Amino acid sequence: MFRTVFVFDVYNRNAVHAQGGDRQKYRPVHEISNVCTTSDPVGIVRELRPAEVYIADLNRLQGQGEPNINFDVIRGVSELSKTMLDPGISSFEDVAGFLGLAEHLVLGTETASLDSITKIAAAYPSQINVSIDKKNGNILSSDPLMPKDPFEIVKVLNGLEINDIIFLDMDMVGTSAGFDAQFLSLIADVSDHNVLLGGGVRDVEDIRQLEAIGIKGA
Repeated sequence: MFRTVFVFDVYNRNAVHAQGGDRQKYRPVHEISNVCTTSDPVGIVRELRPAEVYIADLNRLQGQGEPNINFDVIRGVSELSKTMLDPGISSFEDVAGFLGLAEHLVLGTETASLDSITKIAAAYPSQINVSIDKKNGNILSSDPLMPKDPFEIVKVLNGLEINDIIFLDMDMVGTSAGFDAQFLSLIADVSDHNVLLGGGVRDVEDIRQLEAIGIKGA
């Protein structure tokens, strides 16, 4: 069954509207949404009851504010729904501080090196999702050893005991601009893990197309 993942970008305890990956312009979601009357993540989950949630902790990812400011909110969401969390992990030592906050932790190429991803996956088998982050057509990474070709990254990840791969095109986040179906089909073919798409989904027809090409969720 195709997994529909409800996505939160959380900043200062509020769910914010993500569009195009420009985090400086994110606004509280209730100011824009036709569905949510609040920007409290726990309140939104109670109201909408999603089966699965992805949380990006923007305070951690951007290094702004109190580093643990969103932890109570994340715990509250995790008690109500299956949750994966991206807190901007960059090293093996970071992981211990986030265990127990969510069912799975997300390691993004934006913040984690290939060496860190490999070591963390070995220490915490099947508890880690890896996000291949892309912006302006390029893989987001400061690691000189990280392959520039997403297919090569997937081949490396095939050798690791991780849970899911997320392909996140930050230019498409919140834009409903669609996706490259041929490219995603090839990614799904190469991967030994389930592949989820982040960003670009417009409607139910898109979901049907993604399912047909082997993508397992979005």
